[in-house]
Amino acid sequence: MAAQVRLANVAEGTAVVLVPSPAWKARLRLDTALLLAAANAAGIEARAVTLKVVPPTVPAPDRPGAPLSAGARAVLEAAARSVADPELRAQLLRLAASGRTR
Repeated sequence: MAAQVRLANVAEGTAVVLVPSPAWKARLRLDTALLLAAANAAGIEARAVTLKVVPPTVPAPDRPGAPLSAGARAVLEAAARSVADPELRAQLLRLAASGRTR
């Protein structure tokens, strides 16, 4: 259970507990007395519990982007030629070059 439950805050005698799903919220709603006892044993003075569902975040998978088309590469190179800022020109040219197939 400890891996699924996080104490977020304690204010005015209410412990705010984060759970990953509505199913966990329903399950822990029935075990509120157990949560309060555990909080009190840990030195947290809580008289009530508020359960909030916060789904876990899943990092986006690292995956290479699709290669640039010849047209997109040409547009980036043309944009690089048209700008006066040398840093922006260099970035656009790097972007155009990064899309080349090897």
